[in-house]
Amino acid sequence: MPLAMDDEDQDIAARLYVTAPLGADLAVPLDADQAHYLRAVLRLGPGDGLSLFNGQHGEWRGRLVELAKNRGLVALEAQTRPQERPGDLWLAFAPVKRARIDYIAEKATELGIARLVPVMTRRTNVARVNTDRLQANAREAAEQTERLSVPLVDAPLPLDRFLDQFPAGRRLMLCDETGAAPSIATVLADPAAAAAPWAVLIGPEGGFAPEELDRLRRLPFVTPVGLGPRILRADTAALAALAVFQALAGDWK
Repeated sequence: MPLAMDDEDQDIAARLYVTAPLGADLAVPLDADQAHYLRAVLRLGPGDGLSLFNGQHGEWRGRLVELAKNRGLVALEAQTRPQERPGDLWLAFAPVKRARIDYIAEKATELGIARLVPVMTRRTNVARVNTDRLQANAREAAEQTERLSVPLVDAPLPLDRFLDQFPAGRRLMLCDETGAAPSIATVLADPAAAAAPWAVLIGPEGGFAPEELDRLRRLPFVTPVGLGPRILRADTAALAALAVFQALAGDWK
């Protein structure tokens, strides 16, 4: 459902993520890709309104004062939303084929993920991950869904190294396709578990190798969970787990 807008916001035609500082009376440069998008796709020009955010200084309403082929300039007018404290839920996932990995990055961003971590497992059938493309998908999803931050996208890590480097104090929710684990709701019924920082781990097509599951289950920071009576595709499993977590212990409450 679209957010209601007051009269001053009616002419906001676009929403963009930028890396420049945002504040009163500042002029913010746009890069060539953003300028092309505003000119060629949205058909905007000087005088048109837009919103900017950078993950640090909230959201600001501004107006185009310059728009050329390879550059643009926005004069900021007023802050429309202060910076919120972002969620801290991570998604670690075995990469899948291109269209589906793009889908994971986009929808996980919509669901409020703070970090995307590609994890290479024994049965992962993708040799290379284009992290620049994943970051672009995450940025575009954040622009379209009113987020005030963009998830970080990590370089791919082998599963063993990911586990060796896993930060102390964070818990890892292993989505276990064997059917032997409790539900996410059961795990998060414990108030201490619900309040902890978490990462969700999704395996590859074909599931984790037995030796990977053995190691994961032995680690004290890992909690296996089940995702119902059916075997889910990797992208479906990721979004199902994130949605359930956000509803029970995240920012949907």
